[in-house]
Amino acid sequence: MTGHKVTSEVLVERDADRSRKVDSTDGSSSNNAVSAFLFEYPAHMRKSRSENGPLEYDEDGDLVLERNKKGTILIEHSISTELKLVGLQIWRGALLLGDYIISHPQVFRDKVVLELGSGVGFDSIIASAFAKEVVCTDVDIGGILKLIEKNFERNRQLVNAKVTVTELNFLDPNWNATLKTKIGKVDVIMAADVIYDDKITDGFVKSLARLLDLSGGCQTYVALEKRYVFTISDLDSVAPMYEEFLRCIERHKLNWSIQEVKLDFPQYFDYERLSQMILMKIEKC
Repeated sequence: MTGHKVTSEVLVERDADRSRKVDSTDGSSSNNAVSAFLFEYPAHMRKSRSENGPLEYDEDGDLVLERNKKGTILIEHSISTELKLVGLQIWRGALLLGDYIISHPQVFRDKVVLELGSGVGFDSIIASAFAKEVVCTDVDIGGILKLIEKNFERNRQLVNAKVTVTELNFLDPNWNATLKTKIGKVDVIMAADVIYDDKITDGFVKSLARLLDLSGGCQTYVALEKRYVFTISDLDSVAPMYEEFLRCIERHKLNWSIQEVKLDFPQYFDYERLSQMILMKIEKC
């Protein structure tokens, strides 16, 4: 339906006090907000006191231990959008992938990481804390690429990697020169919440297949939420977009290994980790 807008469950679930509206530069009403996503730094993201300076002792001669450090990621995002601009919001899959990145730094450390459908850049920002280089991509509509750059600037204290923000449109095979120069260097590909529409899903599968061919094969992590609906034809609840994703792989005769990652890693961000959420590890056989 033209003009119909959707709102991410993440915004609905969150405490409104952690978000504030953004004033537009031209004085018009803005549909954007900046939200603070809080997390506790795990041990591997905290520097020891010995790295920061001499050890400290209290008046009784006991070693002063560093307290757990709280981290904040500030993200500007839209409050509601039309379906074609849902990347301007944050969805649960991005938070799940963010948890995985923080829990498994060895997968991303000193690697070149390419994110597809980056949206507001949330997971690319997290990966940039560990990676050597992050290539953050999305379709260049609705100011998405500019918004990604602004969010990286908001969180520059977390960023340790070289960052490139450039366009990759799943529906356009004519990739730009910047992207083409990066593909052969990519070690890890990741994506979250990009499977929500038949046409986009097919484009994503074809784009990923091409990337895996050109990169020589690398690990890919895809996070999504199976959204179940009841259909008369099936007389059952089905997850149509997840099933369409699997059909696309079969239709294009792709020899991929798909493994569901166990969701037994820690949860650092505040969201409801539903049973229908999945994280897939995909590799070219």
